[in-house]
Amino acid sequence: MTHSSPINNIPESTWSRPIGLGWEKPYTVRYASNLDDGPWHGMPLGGLGAGCIGRSSRGDFNLWHLDGGEHIFRNLPACQFSIFEEINGQKKAYALSTEPPEDGSLAAWNWYPNPKNYPEQTGTYHALYPRSWFVYENVFSAQLTCEQFSPVWAKNYQESSYPIAIFEWIAHNPTDEPITLSILLTWENTIGWFTNSLASPEVKVRDDGSPVYEYQPRWGNSAGSVNRLVEDFHRIGCLMTRLSTHEEVREGEGQMAIATIINPAVEVYYQTRWNPTGTGQDIWEYFAEDGTLLDQESEHPAKEDERLAVALAVKFTIRPGKTRKIPFYLAWDLPITEFASGINYYRRYTDFFGRNGHNAWSMIRTAMKHSDTWREQIELWQNPILQRQDLPNWFKMALFNELYLLTDGGALWTAADERDPVGQFAVLECLDYRWYESLDVRLYGSFSLLMLWPELEKSILIAYSRAISQGDNTPRIIGYNQASAIRKAVGATPHDLGAPNEHPWEKTNYTSYQDCNLWKDLPCDFILQVYRDFRLTGGTDYEFLKDCWSAMVETLNYLKTFDLDQDSIPENSGAPDQTFDDWRLQGISAYCGGLWLAALEAMIAMGKVLEKETVTPSPQSVLPTYQTWLETAKPLYQKTLWNGQYYRLDSGSGSDVVMADQLCGQFYARLLELPDIVPTDCTISALKTVYDSCFKKFHNGQFGAANGVRPSGEAVNPQDTHPLEVWTGINFGLAAFFMQMGMKAEALELTEVVVKQIYENGLQFRTSEAITAVGTFRASHYLRAMAIWAIYYQYL
Repeated sequence: MTHSSPINNIPESTWSRPIGLGWEKPYTVRYASNLDDGPWHGMPLGGLGAGCIGRSSRGDFNLWHLDGGEHIFRNLPACQFSIFEEINGQKKAYALSTEPPEDGSLAAWNWYPNPKNYPEQTGTYHALYPRSWFVYENVFSAQLTCEQFSPVWAKNYQESSYPIAIFEWIAHNPTDEPITLSILLTWENTIGWFTNSLASPEVKVRDDGSPVYEYQPRWGNSAGSVNRLVEDFHRIGCLMTRLSTHEEVREGEGQMAIATIINPAVEVYYQTRWNPTGTGQDIWEYFAEDGTLLDQESEHPAKEDERLAVALAVKFTIRPGKTRKIPFYLAWDLPITEFASGINYYRRYTDFFGRNGHNAWSMIRTAMKHSDTWREQIELWQNPILQRQDLPNWFKMALFNELYLLTDGGALWTAADERDPVGQFAVLECLDYRWYESLDVRLYGSFSLLMLWPELEKSILIAYSRAISQGDNTPRIIGYNQASAIRKAVGATPHDLGAPNEHPWEKTNYTSYQDCNLWKDLPCDFILQVYRDFRLTGGTDYEFLKDCWSAMVETLNYLKTFDLDQDSIPENSGAPDQTFDDWRLQGISAYCGGLWLAALEAMIAMGKVLEKETVTPSPQSVLPTYQTWLETAKPLYQKTLWNGQYYRLDSGSGSDVVMADQLCGQFYARLLELPDIVPTDCTISALKTVYDSCFKKFHNGQFGAANGVRPSGEAVNPQDTHPLEVWTGINFGLAAFFMQMGMKAEALELTEVVVKQIYENGLQFRTSEAITAVGTFRASHYLRAMAIWAIYYQYL
């Protein structure tokens, strides 16, 4: 007989894939200069802004975002789980990755069967951020599941910052014979690797005109690394650190630890020093024989050109029909992020564990005490959404998994101080455009942060409000047209909050592909996000509104200087001067003009809220002007751009293109319960035209909505870039607009197509900005795709 497995707690709505199964034709990068690490990406482990480690569906740990804002993607084979099993005298042992090391190391190890040459499916990987699971099948007699997660959940500003990963193994014996198992966790000491070896990295301009700087981590440089055993009541583990002559901890310095729990039903074995670049025989010989290790302890530091690893094994026997849980824990304490030389910030988790870089074991103890509660908190947050019958499973899957970027996207979260009581937070636009919190991109992409961690969301807009009045007259060459422009004009809303090689939050406008001082959407984007964050968090945070008020007035007046003909709507210049930064708009444009109208309405609404507050300039001194501009501009916008079916791209180009995002301003106006900027029947007509032309007629609706095509669905110019791309985040924003206007079926149809584009073509956990109709993508790990939360907002 066989004993049925206990009910597994894996939700239905995970992203799942057979362990080790590759992709026949994964989407590949559109431009050679863009990042393309291939499709082997899994859910990242680690807290927000604490650095993260990714593990793919083939079982390898391969993503190392442990240096704030920097990217390393490479398999580290010694970081691995392995299983030994003995039943009826038959023994087998496997390292649980289907990808043996390419460099020939660990040749003595037996690697998990690859689906290419194994007759049955060997298991399934599941992911629902911040939890993921490996379910192993048809290789071992025991039924084995490993759940892995970090303590990340909504509205939590403490544990969500912890650099901790929990791995809970569930082993079940379905047979009539006892099964002996041993679970081995090996880990390499990488302390000191995650910092730039270049003190002053050179900045170059890529072929797409965007700046990029050199990053050379100290990968493999382990001289001085030290490992030691820690036994602490019912806890045992291996602590990895590095000898340092510095009095104060520096970037890349600190500790890492792995650990498990001792109890009478298990035997725990260890080895604190073995060679991860050799054959691995020193570990495997004993583990594969009987699931043990030598219990060797050594604190000798690594010599030059030597690397060190640790090992921890838990051995136990399960009687027929019985189940056992075995937890493992991983923590890292790398308290400093350094940007430009000498610009150092402590990470948020140091507010709770201290700043000396010696707290990895304290984190381990905390995880052992609270991990069950943490998982319950995650379930309490997720279950109300997962249990909704009106949401399809694929939508729930993508809704949570797109949050991966808050961990993975070069995220920063600094320690708190008086000025910033929850610290400062930021996520990169993407790894190709490596600057923080691009304001145009987060117009849609920030709904997730707003709905789940609103205090972090507001901290970002506070940073923008501080930056608006600042100027930087440093001249730069603009990548798009080789013109010279200053970096940051006083009064202009910056495009971004800076880059990891300078000083984020203080030195803004890193991008130089376009002169963002000339962009016509950024001031409106800022104003609308401030009012959105105020209204959608209860409409009572008057301090937040007051903190942003003077900056909003200043930047609105700055934008008005581009109204050259004084008709109360700033004109686009004929250059790409907005978020579609390869797309020329001329005169009054539907996109920027609509955002301008919505921003005026938002300023009037905020001014009325603040009339009784002490703010400068006083609302009474500016609101009449805004009212006049609005009353003049609104009918002009309608008269100039409405063609009876949709809103024309602009007033100056003569183009008949249907722009997918033409009424973003109207979406925001209705979202914020402001007066409509265009008539409702015109909104519906325009959205139906977008649905028909940009989505259904663009390659028969297979890819999503293209940014801009003719009413027939054809390209204006087949060589165009942005108009013919499907932008994942814009599509999710458009779907939210469909929902808002009662077009639910169209919203879900569009969203499902785009979600499938991501999750069926190897773009999971590296969602791109853009997808093309020939199976290429641009700009992976992109911020705007978190706009899927804007769709969910319409369900609330």
